[in-house]
Amino acid sequence: MELQIINNNPKLKSEFIHSDNIPFELGNKGGELISTDKPFITANTVSVSFEEVKNEHIIPVYIKDNEPLISHADFIEATLQIVFEAYGNESVLQPNIRVSHPIKGRIPSAKNKPAKDLLDNEKTLYYERMMFCIEIPSINDEIGGNNLSLTVGGVKAFNLDNLYNKKGSDEHFKVFIGFKNQVCTNLCIWSDGYANEIRVRSKGQLKACIRNLIENYNAPYQMIGLRKLSEYSLSEMQFAQLIGRCRLYQNLPKNLQKEITPLLFGDNQINAICKDYYRDDSFCRDDNGNINLWKLYNLFTGTNKSTYIDSFLDKSVNAFHFTEQIRWALENKTESWFLN
Repeated sequence: MELQIINNNPKLKSEFIHSDNIPFELGNKGGELISTDKPFITANTVSVSFEEVKNEHIIPVYIKDNEPLISHADFIEATLQIVFEAYGNESVLQPNIRVSHPIKGRIPSAKNKPAKDLLDNEKTLYYERMMFCIEIPSINDEIGGNNLSLTVGGVKAFNLDNLYNKKGSDEHFKVFIGFKNQVCTNLCIWSDGYANEIRVRSKGQLKACIRNLIENYNAPYQMIGLRKLSEYSLSEMQFAQLIGRCRLYQNLPKNLQKEITPLLFGDNQINAICKDYYRDDSFCRDDNGNINLWKLYNLFTGTNKSTYIDSFLDKSVNAFHFTEQIRWALENKTESWFLN
């Protein structure tokens, strides 16, 4: 099976803007450059532009020698460079960036001012956690009437780094490549397209890790796995049993949990899945109460939007593996602890 390579929109322009020699191809939304106008994660995040991240946010430093860490902007630029190397002939949209956990400060001359009286040029700001997505809409496919486009992105959380050290210490990054469901902006990620613990000491090392992930990613193979989910369904009774087991799993003794496929979703997110089973416009049950596994998977990836940035990708991968083991049990008529 080959992915569809589509570039037939007459409004898609081959015009480029440049930021330090990184081109962003213009999209087809009246000049809008962002990969999507819907958030791929909500939680406590806010949307920021690349220019704001690059020009207005300060860069954290190692306390012992005052040397800068790899900044959010550096991470995004490094990823963009590799994306253009790998997909230079495709339509690549400007990254959609979400940030959380603001770290606020002020310049020394304003140290005695009340916060309400601070001027903009007296404030400093950076965000502890950042996630971005770069969409490649000309590489796409379709499952269950949902269009999916190839997407590359990453997570940087400075809380994972030891800022009390000096330059030369490992810095932590997470990078992924997968597909985004255009219906709901849910991200479809699995382990073969995810590097969950990149530790590097330079931007060059970071780029090498990103390049390795992208070059070894097999997009058609992932699509085969995703498409298989639509071939299997749960009855209303099976769904109810699955949900009940999901609730029980969180309270199992640790030694029993180790013997079962992990589930990273808590009670609040399971509650959201139950509500969407009845109410979601795109992925709810059918008139007989049945729900196929593609829809179930999207209920999981949908509720994952309420996850904090630093654990979002781990739960995204877990959503696929959890649904896949349910599919495996149905296909081979074997028992799953969540469904027997």
